[in-house]
Amino acid sequence: MKINLNKKTVWITSTAVLIALLIGMQVFTAQFGQFVTGSLVNLILIISVMTCGPASGLTVAVFSPFFAKLLGIGPLWTIVPFIAIGNVVLVLVWHFLGNMRFANVHIVRVIALIAAAVCKFLTLYIGVARITVPLFLNLPEPQAAAISSIFALPQLITASIGGALALVIIPVLTRSSTARPSGIRGQEKDFK
Repeated sequence: MKINLNKKTVWITSTAVLIALLIGMQVFTAQFGQFVTGSLVNLILIISVMTCGPASGLTVAVFSPFFAKLLGIGPLWTIVPFIAIGNVVLVLVWHFLGNMRFANVHIVRVIALIAAAVCKFLTLYIGVARITVPLFLNLPEPQAAAISSIFALPQLITASIGGALALVIIPVLTRSSTARPSGIRGQEKDFK
């Protein structure tokens, strides 16, 4: 009972910290533009799934765009669900491909980086630029074009940059969590 409670507490805490980190980072980097903010958002999404697991990654992916919008960060409400879907796609691809054991871990993660970036880009480009903006938003052409351009090639670039940063950071985080003798994973012994 205590072991399960401890795992739940760690999961809730880790997930909440990652959501708070993601939203706080968006607030503080908004002035630097889409390439900085978007790349860091993708980095945090990847770190959440690769270090805390798919449940944490998916939770961060879904809730963060809605919380960010509530704080005044982000585009129109109509587009926010597509951002959440794009985040989910990124997280799932990283989870399934980034954890495969058929080759060198670095090669596997580079494959995950490329596949996840392309999948997120396609999800957002089709969902926002090709469906939502032209069919559901009645916007003047310049505004429609501006919104569509945000959800085109820049998404591929920011997902790739976030993935590249994750390739550097994940091994450091993984080494530090396994190096501690009484780390989160080792605490179960204390409750037996």
